[in-house]
Amino acid sequence: MPQESRNIYGGQAVIEGVMFAGKHVNVTAVRRKNEEIQYYEVPRTTKSWVQPLKKIPLLRGVVGIIESSAKGSQHLNFSMEAYAEDETEEDAAKNGSKPVEAPKAEKKSGFSLGMVVSVAVAGVLSFIFGKLIFTAAPAALEEMLFKGLFESSIGHNLLEGLIKIILLLCYLYFISLTPLIKRLFQYHGAEHKVISAYEAGEELTVANVQKYSRLHYRCGSSFIVFTVIVGVVLYSLPIFVWQGLWDRILIRIALLPVVLGISYEVLRFTNALRDIPVLRFLGYPGLWLQLLTTKEPNNEQVEVSIASFKRMLELDGKLAESAGIKAS
Repeated sequence: MPQESRNIYGGQAVIEGVMFAGKHVNVTAVRRKNEEIQYYEVPRTTKSWVQPLKKIPLLRGVVGIIESSAKGSQHLNFSMEAYAEDETEEDAAKNGSKPVEAPKAEKKSGFSLGMVVSVAVAGVLSFIFGKLIFTAAPAALEEMLFKGLFESSIGHNLLEGLIKIILLLCYLYFISLTPLIKRLFQYHGAEHKVISAYEAGEELTVANVQKYSRLHYRCGSSFIVFTVIVGVVLYSLPIFVWQGLWDRILIRIALLPVVLGISYEVLRFTNALRDIPVLRFLGYPGLWLQLLTTKEPNNEQVEVSIASFKRMLELDGKLAESAGIKAS
């Protein structure tokens, strides 16, 4: 099937697995310690008043980010629960004791309705809190370390952006040294490879998928880089010139939704231009960051990613058919 007629899909890595977001369902596949692939399937539901907002430029980015943070947290917590269960059983086996069996009703999905809502809210709050810290801390550091170095705010904004990038790179590098996060980044690479193979019209086999790059233009890592670049440009506008540290921080917090909205549109724009040789370099900063946030996956990890994607396509098709929608 030609790439132009195919749906655009996204996903995220989870602990020992991958989640893919379909048009009608989100599916996570994780590899358990017994080598079984276990699935977590959640139909996608959007409030009627939210759907129109997702079609408005700038605003759609903020809405999509909040929604994906909420949904992604559910699937990440499912994978963490499965991983913790495997670790508990493994420890029990080593100690010669019998692990406590979880109730069957909870083993199916791992979450009650109340837990799903709580996890979704926690995911959104964590994202917002993280963005606030990442926005305020570099501004405070630049103000304390380089106050008075430049007469204009442009130089200070560039230094602030540089501090953000340094903090981000250091953070990603050091967490990538831990075995669990390294495997998470490998699954991130497996997710990208599957999407690239699908978009190229390849049959989804391990051998075919492994031929593709672990880097992808349409990635959250690229989005992070664009928030830094867009922020530097936006904060340098004369209307947003700051007078002191607290003015500077408050302006950045107030403009955070604008930065996120513009960055999302830039991400879409660079993805649309990725096949144009002269313009594809616009997406390179995001690809460079992915050298840290992705690792080359092994065949078993790619197999899990393929299983998740195929299961998502299967359920998406069934749900579309039952709703009378022609699947593409």
